[in-house]
Amino acid sequence: MAMRATAAAADHGGASATAPTHAGPSVAELRAGQRFRGDFACVRKDRLTAKNGSPYLTLELRDRSGSIPARVFRDVDRLSARFQRGDAVRASGKVERFRGELAAELDDVRALEQGDFDPADFLPAAYRNAEELAGFLEHLIREVHDPALREVVQRVLLTEPVGKEFRRAPCTRGGHHAYLGGLIEHTVAVGTLVGEISQLHPRLDSDMLMAAALLHDVGKVREFAYGAEFELTEEGRLLGHLTLGAEIVGAAAAELDRDRRASLLHCILSHHGADGARAGQGGRGGGFGSPEALALYRLNALDAGVKGALEHGLQRAA
Repeated sequence: MAMRATAAAADHGGASATAPTHAGPSVAELRAGQRFRGDFACVRKDRLTAKNGSPYLTLELRDRSGSIPARVFRDVDRLSARFQRGDAVRASGKVERFRGELAAELDDVRALEQGDFDPADFLPAAYRNAEELAGFLEHLIREVHDPALREVVQRVLLTEPVGKEFRRAPCTRGGHHAYLGGLIEHTVAVGTLVGEISQLHPRLDSDMLMAAALLHDVGKVREFAYGAEFELTEEGRLLGHLTLGAEIVGAAAAELDRDRRASLLHCILSHHGADGARAGQGGRGGGFGSPEALALYRLNALDAGVKGALEHGLQRAA
């Protein structure tokens, strides 16, 4: 895939004075019979053969307002060589109605170079207000009453560059909370659930559980790259967000009591299941090392599963 993306791409929080300008109408503004020229993400590209033997391309163009199927019938080889699936493209053509649905017939399409587009124009974003989510996060951080643990959480989430990326990142590329701001939205939800379960089960170490909940997915700030689509960074592909998160939190918790630090890292490493966090223990087998780790695993899965069902349906979420 030829997507031109880096983790240092334009920030979702607001365009700078030098930010590129989105060209043309959005997908939602397209109408049958309309000629257009605009910038979109190409999220699907297939080369097919018509019944008469001539090749054509079928595409899906997307921006933050929606998506539209598109086809290329003329100069197929020349135009196809100018872009790949996953590129941001500038396309021109005419909107038609095909089998009752809008579709675009393109006469020109080319890839945009990195720096010529703002990823926020193409990537889906959270519906919830970003400042509201940031306020909820700060409130939950104050619910960590252990000063040493709270200091670790603040050092990670309220300082740069992690703080900025944490507010921007998606939670997944195509599953639950797969949009800009999805990571902080999911984290706030899990932290809220921690407050509820801690009242039901007061023997839980609520400070440890809340700190772990707020930090459990922080590795995702280094897992994703931003362009016309969400992609993985190289370290995200090779290491994954559990390892990256443990690296980030481990460094911030260097002065924490050794056993407390180990408990916090265990919760983070086991929030998708216990096996990975306790690998290499020989015949002792797996299993969660603390009730807090088990609670975080369940609460994380609860929010992810319910959100996935609401976004994608019960069958896919399961």
